[in-house]
Amino acid sequence: MLSRFDDYPIHQTPEPIAQTATSDRNAYDRYWFNGYASDGEFYFGIGLAIYPNLRIMDCGFSIVRDGEQHAFHASRRAPLEPSETQVGPFRIEIVEPMKRLRVTIADNETGISADLEFTARTACIEEARQTLRRNGKIMMDATRFTQMGRWQGTITYAGKTVRVDPERVHATKDRSWGIRPVGVGDPGGAPATDLPEIFFLWAPLQFEDRCTHALVFENSHGHAWRQEGMILPQYGSPAEVPGIEDPRTEHFPRVEHHVEYVPGTRRAKSAEIALVGWQGERRVITLEPLLCFRMKGIGYTHPTWGHGVWHGELVVGSESWKTADLDETALENQHIQQVMRATMDGEEGIGVMEQLAFGPYLRYGLNGFLDPAK
Repeated sequence: MLSRFDDYPIHQTPEPIAQTATSDRNAYDRYWFNGYASDGEFYFGIGLAIYPNLRIMDCGFSIVRDGEQHAFHASRRAPLEPSETQVGPFRIEIVEPMKRLRVTIADNETGISADLEFTARTACIEEARQTLRRNGKIMMDATRFTQMGRWQGTITYAGKTVRVDPERVHATKDRSWGIRPVGVGDPGGAPATDLPEIFFLWAPLQFEDRCTHALVFENSHGHAWRQEGMILPQYGSPAEVPGIEDPRTEHFPRVEHHVEYVPGTRRAKSAEIALVGWQGERRVITLEPLLCFRMKGIGYTHPTWGHGVWHGELVVGSESWKTADLDETALENQHIQQVMRATMDGEEGIGVMEQLAFGPYLRYGLNGFLDPAK
């Protein structure tokens, strides 16, 4: 089947663009964003993804503020036209590639709506390809790029309207695609003989005129199978951002971390990240949590609205909860992002640290699959 994209010279296989190159059921292509106030007043997350071999497209929007988290979810049969990025009232519009885009949620029965514009403040960061096998099978094989920026617009939820001012509301954009476990588990076949394990930290941070980025994937013994860090310039407007990659970006081959956990949880009480250079030089960043966002608000490990789950031709839903009432040990509450006050070289900044720890992690005394820190 042909699509609008077939009129561009962008083909990577002999197939039309709409035909996915792999038959893996877990193929996906995702937009993901966060936004957070510089004083930690609120955080919001946004996601939209297509799962071409499952023929599903879903999306989510969620905001945490004043001790409550509110979430919008929607799912549909995937469109045949890949440039159609809309699920019911939710829509993403690429205004200028790698520079500006718009996310809107039209008025709907959930009471959650938004009109938001992302503007880039950095060039894009292409992370190294992330490939993970378990019992000989590829579990993840993905490419991702990250970009920092600002948001402006409005959000309405629960009868309240939040003004999103670009002078105080920072943004992270994340585009990823490839293969990653989605939807219900694979049917049939021999059951796994071990529990899955992953230790993941991801920390895009913004300072006055520069940003830092750090990523680690490790196993239960602390062996890093993917890590990288960088410092890159931040610009005053999208027009100043140089192309897709910034030649002024400083790369670091190793990332070190130290996390102190809130007892009874797998959530950071404080953290320190060090970007380690080729000659062993260390740029240390200390992190102080201000606010916690549960990623289930946009589908991650959600028991009902998980990614790539069939709900019907078009289904829209919503939910809300008080953050103090959550079970910190439940599977669905482990994948989080915390808004962090950051300090590096005596300069204060703001950003997030995403955390996901399934299975044991010996260094921090995390035992079993979900046993909390003591």
